[in-house]
Amino acid sequence: MPTFDAAQLQSFATDLLATCATEEESQRVASGLVNANLRGYESHGVMRLPYYIKAVADGEVVSGAELAILRESPTHLVTDANWGFGQVQAGRMLDRLIEKTRANGMAIGTMIHAGHIGRLGEYCEAAAAENMVSIIMVNSHGAAVRVAPPGGTAPRLSTNPLAIGVPQEGRPLMLDFSTSATAEGKVRVKKIAGEPCPPGWLLDNRGQPTTDPETLYGNPPGSILPMGGGQAYKGFGLSLMIEILTGALSGGRTSREPLYPKKGNCVFMLLVDPEFFGGADHFADEVRQLTDYVCSSPRVDGCDEIILPGDPERKMLDQRQANGIFLDDENWAALARLADQVNVAVPQAS
Repeated sequence: MPTFDAAQLQSFATDLLATCATEEESQRVASGLVNANLRGYESHGVMRLPYYIKAVADGEVVSGAELAILRESPTHLVTDANWGFGQVQAGRMLDRLIEKTRANGMAIGTMIHAGHIGRLGEYCEAAAAENMVSIIMVNSHGAAVRVAPPGGTAPRLSTNPLAIGVPQEGRPLMLDFSTSATAEGKVRVKKIAGEPCPPGWLLDNRGQPTTDPETLYGNPPGSILPMGGGQAYKGFGLSLMIEILTGALSGGRTSREPLYPKKGNCVFMLLVDPEFFGGADHFADEVRQLTDYVCSSPRVDGCDEIILPGDPERKMLDQRQANGIFLDDENWAALARLADQVNVAVPQAS
């Protein structure tokens, strides 16, 4: 597999995006994609570049879009991204919410008409760096339904991810997951690579288990299983509530027929400053003692350590900063073909 250091890959991603985006957008989006790769989120990494660049060409994403403030108070923000790059517009809203939370203890923000905002955990990490608790969720603006309800054969919801971040010195807690058995981007990675998906990810359009990623994009399409295995109704129920909090509460769109013509995100963000509640010191002490207590559990044979949310990403970050980011051959070939089409130099793999 071709391997690249992060700076090399970010420069390449920035150059590709610069063919259709402003300098600010190119750098911001490239940073988000490479940081996703560094943490093991290939589904939200540079494999998204062909999709993003095509989205601009097709008019689904608009370079240079302003973030419109529709409603505002000291503790809330309602915004319209005007189909700008999702990472840029979500970052702008997050910055405003951090200011409000610092002044008033909490803030809620919603956004409609946003391009794909990328890995949700990066916004939780930014909030944790400000010693703030965060809850972030998105839907697909009612455009990309991928998950069928338990017992159903046709998809009705998108993968509707949720992220919760808790600040803690040296070990912030970062929970970031799709409410489906896997992220749609991971299925796309397998499709491009020509590899089967693991069992337990997909159903075909008759509701039968399959490992073929092509079935998800068929006509009629298959679906991704809800999170939860035998308790899948719980994962689907959580996804349904996220659909409402993101699409309905924001003034945006929930899934329905006909599907919305543009793929993007409706966004919900909540930030809380513990100082305004039980106190920052108390909060830090309780989180520390809780994580220590959890990790002190006796372990079964073969378990080397208790893993907390955010630990796998930190370990992967350390490994890939030291050893580089590897991409499978087919996904790298797709990026190289894109670079050739837009006259961008292809970096040499390590």
